[in-house]
Amino acid sequence: MNLRLVVENFMKYGVLICIRCHDYRRQDIFLATLLYALVPCHLVVAYVIELGAAQHAKSALGRLKRSDSAPTGDPFRVSRSFQATWYTIAWAHGINATFCLLVTTYTVYYHIHHPLIGTICQIHALIVWLKNCSYAFTNRDLRHAYLFPQTPSTIPEIYSRCPYPLNVTIGNLAYYWWAPTLVYQPVYPRTSSVRWLFVAKRTAECFGLGMFIWLASAQYAAPVLRNSLDKLQTMDLASILERVMKLSTISLIIWLAGFFAVFQSVLNALAEVMRFGDREFYTDWWNSPSVGTYWRTWNKPVYHFMRRHVYSPLVGRGFSSQFASAMVFLFSGFLHELLVGVPTHNILGVAFLGMVVQLPMIYITAPLEKMQGVNGRVLGNCIFWISFCLVGQPLAALLYFFAWQGKYGSVSRAKV
Repeated sequence: MNLRLVVENFMKYGVLICIRCHDYRRQDIFLATLLYALVPCHLVVAYVIELGAAQHAKSALGRLKRSDSAPTGDPFRVSRSFQATWYTIAWAHGINATFCLLVTTYTVYYHIHHPLIGTICQIHALIVWLKNCSYAFTNRDLRHAYLFPQTPSTIPEIYSRCPYPLNVTIGNLAYYWWAPTLVYQPVYPRTSSVRWLFVAKRTAECFGLGMFIWLASAQYAAPVLRNSLDKLQTMDLASILERVMKLSTISLIIWLAGFFAVFQSVLNALAEVMRFGDREFYTDWWNSPSVGTYWRTWNKPVYHFMRRHVYSPLVGRGFSSQFASAMVFLFSGFLHELLVGVPTHNILGVAFLGMVVQLPMIYITAPLEKMQGVNGRVLGNCIFWISFCLVGQPLAALLYFFAWQGKYGSVSRAKV
């Protein structure tokens, strides 16, 4: 069956693979290279800010220890002596992180034409931005524990190997920059050695899958997208549904190949080189009995960031878990729109809404996960796969491609 479809595609379209047919400009390459070199500098700025904060914290605590009028570690005295600096540090970190993302977003939207190059730049900037935020938030908590040693602390035991402020070094930051995680820790579990053969295998997988994604996109996905334009223009709903279903197969294959390339090949190769001990970048999300389980298991680095820096702080401040979850998906929707809308130069809100509508689907499928027996879990898994394959990726790809074609008309001027 699959071989027949391959032959049919070749007979209908011929060979569509063309290395020189990509509509990119020299300016795109130059700006992307410049952004790749400059964006990590914001991590260095965060280090300088935190270094100044650490020096101020040490001097503030030293003055208290030399004081005869107040007991050591008096929280009120420390709070008064450090309050102004505390807000200054927070503003400095916020401006630095925001500037990191803002400059890249502006450059990609207005000056980088090719959507793939723009997407790579946006992903890189978002990764550095999230790392920047985690670095600032975690060091804030460590600084608080350092200044208030008598208050109850939830600092993990492993952090004692590199206590604050000894963790504020350029070497510690450099390791975090390259570590396959978005959550900063002063110390990570480490392996004893690097298995270079393992690295070579994962690297070969990444290049092989990258070639496969390129071939599948050009030969199979692009014709379906082009042939859908007239159906979208005339709002032929039956034909649009047929195209979405036809696109769902190849989009799922491309997505699975991309998922394996990133989470199994790239992250494991990087973890091996960095001797990073925690290799759980995903779990068996394909068996998810509910939509909520999928979002907790398919992308562990992002899930850990959201739980550590968005969900848990909101719950800790008295908000309900439902409200905290809603904020997580609203924030995630904003990031998804930046990743898709900015590189395609069309802020449609489709990616944002795609994340927001996950909330009612989570509430609908959550009871199925708790039902006795396997029927509920099987039904929840079916709902997940139907929404994942039909409603999500292919429809979003179709809409953003249509918007791109309507704005530029440069993806393919040839009638297929």
